[in-house]
Amino acid sequence: MDKLIELASTLVSGALIAVLAAWLTNRSRNRQEQQADIGALRVQADTMTVAVVELQAAAAANRLLWEGPAERARTFLLTVLAFTGGAARARIAGGTDAQSGLVGFGRAAELLSRERVASKQSAAAVREPLTRAATAAAPLMRCSDPAVVTATEQLLNALTDVENTACLESAMETFGRAVNAATAPRQSWWARRRAARTS
Repeated sequence: MDKLIELASTLVSGALIAVLAAWLTNRSRNRQEQQADIGALRVQADTMTVAVVELQAAAAANRLLWEGPAERARTFLLTVLAFTGGAARARIAGGTDAQSGLVGFGRAAELLSRERVASKQSAAAVREPLTRAATAAAPLMRCSDPAVVTATEQLLNALTDVENTACLESAMETFGRAVNAATAPRQSWWARRRAARTS
């Protein structure tokens, strides 16, 4: 009888140890997976942030190069000079006033056409950072945290009007807060229970 009790206690203690080992293994695996998910989310959020900053820089460079008052004045001055030079050249070659005017307008139109092509190429340079931002947003849109998904959607919507810096900055702040909340260290069950007791 003693041997039967001893065998039963050995079996029970062995079963308890096996259950405890399985529980600890599962808990450790879950914690590692959670840490890997948090790390991946941080990398994805950093990629999104860099893409947004690149887009802002490209839009600012485009604005500086082609849309500022100094650039518009330069284009106007070059157009006047092209018109005048073309008209003078036609006049020297023996053309009439009408012919000189037409040649001047042709030279001015040619210059404006080249400026427009260069402006469009510069604006197209914004397309690449916009594509990178959309690519960076794709994994964030599949995030398990709904706040991150919503903040990413708001950020993408704000990117459609990159000139509206106030809206873009607000969307970036909301995105940052959502990512920080999603990647914050999780409190243990004991810590959550203690916090609930004190509040």
